[in-house]
Amino acid sequence: MLEVVHTASLLGLDVTPVRTEVSIRRGTPMIQILGMPASDARQVTERIRAVASFLDLHVPGLRITVNLAPADIRKRGSGFDLPILIGILAAAGRLNASRLTGFAMVGELGLDGSVRPVRGVLPIALHLAQTGGAQGLIVPKENEPEAQIVTELNVLGVSDVGDVLAIAAGRPRRARERNPLSPKVRSGPTTTGELDLADVSGMGPAKRALEVAAAGGHNLLFRGPPGCGKTMLARRLPSILPRMGRSAALETTVVHSVAGCLAADAGLVRVRPFRAPHHGITSAGLVGGGAIPRPGEVSLAHHGVLFLDELPEFRPRALDCLRQPLEEGSVTVVRSGASVTYPARFQLVAAMNTCPCGAGRTAADTPQECSCGTGRIRRYAARVSGPLLDRIDIQLDVPAAKWRELSGGQRGEASQSVRERVVSARQRAARRLGDDRCNAIMRIPEIHSHCRLDRAGENLLRTAIQRLGLSARAFHRVLKLSRTIADLAGAEFPTEEHVAEAVQYRSLDRQTQRV
Repeated sequence: MLEVVHTASLLGLDVTPVRTEVSIRRGTPMIQILGMPASDARQVTERIRAVASFLDLHVPGLRITVNLAPADIRKRGSGFDLPILIGILAAAGRLNASRLTGFAMVGELGLDGSVRPVRGVLPIALHLAQTGGAQGLIVPKENEPEAQIVTELNVLGVSDVGDVLAIAAGRPRRARERNPLSPKVRSGPTTTGELDLADVSGMGPAKRALEVAAAGGHNLLFRGPPGCGKTMLARRLPSILPRMGRSAALETTVVHSVAGCLAADAGLVRVRPFRAPHHGITSAGLVGGGAIPRPGEVSLAHHGVLFLDELPEFRPRALDCLRQPLEEGSVTVVRSGASVTYPARFQLVAAMNTCPCGAGRTAADTPQECSCGTGRIRRYAARVSGPLLDRIDIQLDVPAAKWRELSGGQRGEASQSVRERVVSARQRAARRLGDDRCNAIMRIPEIHSHCRLDRAGENLLRTAIQRLGLSARAFHRVLKLSRTIADLAGAEFPTEEHVAEAVQYRSLDRQTQRV
């Protein structure tokens, strides 16, 4: 007898529908699983035998062949446990599979018959709804909120195998505590709520740079002595960014679902991600990878902020891996027999000291004794490559906080007020560029069209290029910054004043020229 149960395979963000075909015939008693690696097949077989024994579910002592079609698609993970077990029970006549027609299912089995959560339920639900591959989806209870984001599917959450058997028999499932809220309500808050720029005293130029970065989606580097407030400012960037729309929130939630980062009972992710990995992170941890490719920090920061504190302490090889996602907004991970692409449209914020010992000060600070020689300082700065620095639009020296700023007790401008200006600037950019794009990702033809300068602005920029030796990429980034500053001012085109402020944000270029 042949029974078919529908499920799906996930590779990166790509979903492939899978038919779980089960055949039972006379022969040597065994369960043979085709279409997945032998090591995974052995694990699934042992889990199914243990579950069947624990629940006293009779599995016939015959030759059971399970084929996961199409066989040429790589299938990994424990989400096939549930459909394989249900297919075997249906083929053995232990349940009426007609009531499950039109349903796909995913889930890992515990040895006690429980159905445990798996990664990637949301992209599977989206694919089934968009292609019409199924009218319903049976998922582990913990994955139910994310699957219910896809309202076109009939989503059923199950806690154990008994729930699936009850559905197949048309019996009501055992009553359990259930969250009555709809997926829209369970999507969570839209802002972080606890961090506000009003808590930061002084630091006017740095706050201005943060606002410009938020308005244009520009990458940002703070350089200054320890304790000057670099990290404090960086952590408040999400509080002034525009709130995510549903499309951006859905993309973010899909990535977090694939990575297994969604909290229990979490629905749509509405808060912009803020990722701050330790400087010991590997290249694979930063951009993604592994034997089974998984999203890295750059993808988990999609539509949010990636904060790299102590930038020169990161492995140079890992930092150089940031070039592709910073330019393209995506990252491609290639492994033997597999190539996956993850979205990575994030805003990079980095922080670094002026020297390895931390005693060095910026030009605006009172000089203090520093134990680092010139050569050591050069080697420290050289750990961040020039091509990476070129991709950071705003490079700002942050001086140590002064006593009058710390002791004044005056609160700064609230994040909400700054966000209003940022949203207005982004709306101006979106009207020019379309698709809700920001100035930081303008293409060269768009730069020529929307960043035209008057004669005074051109003369100033020409002088800056000659004196600082800016690269072509840095030249275009200064123009993008000028456009963003003009948007904040409500100007139609950038002026000399806007260009002057943009050039001031190339601190490391100016320092290199002085050296």
